[in-house]
Amino acid sequence: MRFVRVSPQKMRRVIDLIRGRHVEDARRVLRFSPLGATREIARLLDSAVANAERTPGVVAQNLVVERVWVDGGPTLKRYRPRAYGRAARIRRRTSHVTVVLKTMEEQQVGA
Repeated sequence: MRFVRVSPQKMRRVIDLIRGRHVEDARRVLRFSPLGATREIARLLDSAVANAERTPGVVAQNLVVERVWVDGGPTLKRYRPRAYGRAARIRRRTSHVTVVLKTMEEQQVGA
């Protein structure tokens, strides 16, 4: 998922909760997490599971979140008026998130 309007620092707090977990467990954790970026990560996880299910022989119940990472995207520069005609810069940060899923069998063979 690219160009998500959440800062990478806030996204990393959420992805640290789901890294290495079973997909259903990760969905459960995201559903009850109070952090703000959980909605975007949950949508990304659902999309990754749907993409993985299109591969023949892959079942969603056997998937594990193997790797997930966040990179910074482009920063949108905005300005806020301040006193005496000055302007303060506001940086609206964006994120690029990547999720890698693996089946339980592949994970056991690779370990």
